Amino acid sequence: MVVEILQKLISYPSITPNECGIYEEIAKILGEDFQSIRLDCDEVKNIFFYKNFASPYSPKAHLCFAGHIDVVPAGEGWSSDPFIPLLKEGFLYGRGAQDMKGGISAFLSAIRQIKKSELMISVLLTSDEEGEAIKGSQYALKELKKLDLLPDFALVAEPTSEEILGDMIKVGRRGSINGVIEIEGKQGHVAYPNRCVNPVEILGSKLGEIAGVELDSGDEYFEPSKIVVTDIRGGMEVVNVTPDKLKIMFNMRNSTLSTLEDLRAYLQKVLVGLPYTLELKESSKPFVTQKSSLLVQKLVTSVQSVMGFTPKLGSTGGTSDARYFAPYGIEVAELGVKNDRIHAKDERVEIVELQKLEEIFVCLIKEFEK
Repeated sequence: MVVEILQKLISYPSITPNECGIYEEIAKILGEDFQSIRLDCDEVKNIFFYKNFASPYSPKAHLCFAGHIDVVPAGEGWSSDPFIPLLKEGFLYGRGAQDMKGGISAFLSAIRQIKKSELMISVLLTSDEEGEAIKGSQYALKELKKLDLLPDFALVAEPTSEEILGDMIKVGRRGSINGVIEIEGKQGHVAYPNRCVNPVEILGSKLGEIAGVELDSGDEYFEPSKIVVTDIRGGMEVVNVTPDKLKIMFNMRNSTLSTLEDLRAYLQKVLVGLPYTLELKESSKPFVTQKSSLLVQKLVTSVQSVMGFTPKLGSTGGTSDARYFAPYGIEVAELGVKNDRIHAKDERVEIVELQKLEEIFVCLIKEFEK
């Protein structure tokens, strides 16, 4: 069933923020027993499906499966139509096969197998993860809080696996801080340097105290928080005029050990006495779900049961919608198919991998029954 579900989902060209009617298809897959709430925000389409399997009694726990139905544009050069699913040599090809309609199909198929349970099981979907991700899960969770429908546990089926299905569970994500430093100078002729104030010379060796510097040493979940310079520019691309300003742009993917204010304090110390301005903007905060948490323990057990090995726990990669669950005290983790073809031409997922992921999700639901 999981393959048939994915074939249907791929056939919807749901490029961010378009939903293309895919939620109606998913409603049919889940069945009439699941209630749904639309949580749209302007052009972004969000939906929350839920069912209290323990009704009329209170559920033992509320487990939410979350994901995004939007995909990035396909681009040119595909071997086949990216929105016509193609089965070939044990793989299913199509835009979103890995990121992340494959994961969604696996948990939808897993949920269909649950006939009796003591849980509330829900599905939260958005059409705005590949875009700005402001009006999607972030907005929907605010609305669910008002309705007292926030889950206890959330599993985001992002493609987290590296070499083999289940080898990596993402239990956290680094934050992201963007920054701009501008060093002020005075433009002039290079033949008269005494009449100029060259911002490059003002900065001098202090650049080495910024570029590539690690603010912390990391820990078992995170790599060190490192300042990565992405752009430096000044002047007019001529050899006889000194610049009047030097602009440095950078990013820091930070662990829970370093904050925006830590970064600001460090840069202010480095640049003390210089004529500069500093802008910092945090686009996402870091989070981690501890390995001792109930969700992580049950996920690890489920992978061990189906795959026969113990997965690694990590926090590498970019941002994901999992970051929006953590501030509400929701235990959240990510597990999905391999990510070797995400956002690439001829995106594909292995059929066996899909089926095994479905088994892991079924096992996870049963683990929460214990």
